[in-house]
Amino acid sequence: MTIPRKQLGRTQLTLSTFGFGGTALGNLFAPMTEQESIETLAAAHGAGIRYFDTAPLYGHGLSELRVGAGLRHLEDPDVVISTKVGWRLRAAHGSDTKALPFQNITAFSRYNDYSYDGAMRSFEESLQRLGTDRVDVLLIHDVDRRNQGEHYAEAFRSAMSGAYRALLALRERGAVKAIGAGVNEWEACRDFAEAGDFDCFLLAGRYTLLEQHSLASFLPLCEQRGIGIILGGPYNSGILASGAVPGAFYDYAPADHTVLERVAAIERVCANHHVALKAAALQFPLHHPCVASVIPGTRTAAEVAENRAMFSSPIPAAFWQELKATHLINEAAPTP
Repeated sequence: MTIPRKQLGRTQLTLSTFGFGGTALGNLFAPMTEQESIETLAAAHGAGIRYFDTAPLYGHGLSELRVGAGLRHLEDPDVVISTKVGWRLRAAHGSDTKALPFQNITAFSRYNDYSYDGAMRSFEESLQRLGTDRVDVLLIHDVDRRNQGEHYAEAFRSAMSGAYRALLALRERGAVKAIGAGVNEWEACRDFAEAGDFDCFLLAGRYTLLEQHSLASFLPLCEQRGIGIILGGPYNSGILASGAVPGAFYDYAPADHTVLERVAAIERVCANHHVALKAAALQFPLHHPCVASVIPGTRTAAEVAENRAMFSSPIPAAFWQELKATHLINEAAPTP
C-alpha cells in the first residue's frame, strides 16, 4: 500500500501525508506490551505510513525506544523520523515503572532544559534510544502557554537563545534535515516563526474541523515563508473521532455544551453526504498547502487499519461546500 508524499515546506524532505504519532507507544493513557508496539509499527508501515514522530517525553523515553526497535525490523531507508528536545530525563528511584516497564528499580523523572547544551545532550540521548545515527526532523518541545503558563516568555527566550542555536548547528552540519517546534498553540508557532529561521512546526489540534483560527495570521505567514506544518491531534483529543457523545473529550478535557452542539451539527452534515466524521477530520487539514502530514495517535494495528480506511475514504466536494455554507468551517479554509 502506498500513501502520497508531500514536501515539508521549503525543505527537501517529503512526508507520507498520513503519519504516525508515537504518544501511545509511551504507554500514555493505557499500557501496551512490547509485542503490541512492534505489531502496531509494522501495521503502520504495511499501510504505507513512512513518517513517524516521537519524543523523549512520551513514556520517559519509552516511545523512542519502541520506535527505534520497531523501525529497525523494517530496515526502510525511506522512513522519516522526528523527535524533540526540551524535556530531559534523569534517574529517579521509585515504584512507578509504567513508563519504563522493563526496569524494576529505576524510572525517570523529566524536566525542561531549553539550553544549548541541554538540546545537544537530548539529541544525542535520543539517537541512542532510537538506535540510529539520524533524525530527520528535530523540534523544540512544549514552549507554549499551555505547558509553561506564566513562565512562557522566559521559556521562549531560553529556547531561542539556547535550543534554537543548537538546532541551527545540527542542521548546518547535516545531522538533521529540518528544524522546528512541537507545540499545542498556533500563537507560539507564530512567535517562533517571527523570531527565527524554522522549517516546520508540529501543531497539535489547532487546525481541525473544529478550529481554524490560525487561518487569520499564522498559516498565511507559513505560506509566505515556505514553512511546513505537521498536524497532530486531528481528532481534537477525541471528540472528532467519537462524535458528540456524553463524556466526549475535547482538548484533553470533557467537551462543553457549545463544542458538543457544533460537533453534532457537523455530524448532521456528514450524514447528509454519507461521510464518516473521522474521515473528514483526518482529511480536512491536508487541503491546506502548508500541511504536509496528519498524524493521529495510534495504539493498535486495528486502529492503524481504521485510520487508513478513513484517510482514503472518498469525500464529495459538496460536503465541504455545505460545511462552509452553514458556517461550520471557515469559508477561507482550503477545500476541494
